[in-house]
Amino acid sequence: MSRPSEARGIVRTPSPHSYQDTIARLRSEIERRQLTLFTVIDQAREAERAGLRLRPTTLLVFGSPAAGTKVMEVSPEAAIDLPLKILIWQDETEHVWVAVNDALYLLQRHGLPDELLPVLGAAQAVVNAALA
Repeated sequence: MSRPSEARGIVRTPSPHSYQDTIARLRSEIERRQLTLFTVIDQAREAERAGLRLRPTTLLVFGSPAAGTKVMEVSPEAAIDLPLKILIWQDETEHVWVAVNDALYLLQRHGLPDELLPVLGAAQAVVNAALA
């Protein structure tokens, strides 16, 4: 069950899968939808390189250049929120969470027309399919 978090514009979803399995399922769904996975940032590993500790945390950055371009043509500032992102982390109780930007929030933030909602909602669609 997805729900808005205390941070405005973010939708947080609990994962019924392990941390690594959640990441694998999300990556597989991105590939299945023929979206481009631009980068995977293992933020815990990066923290470790800086001599710090961070719970398991990974950011997937992905999208469709064709779809994203349509959004940025309407609002160049929308590029600040594109490509799309999915954040996965494991909390102190070992529960796994997934967060994305809320599509409606992004639509309103950038003054975009309703027909672009499916483009902005692609991250939540990937999450819903991968965690089902």
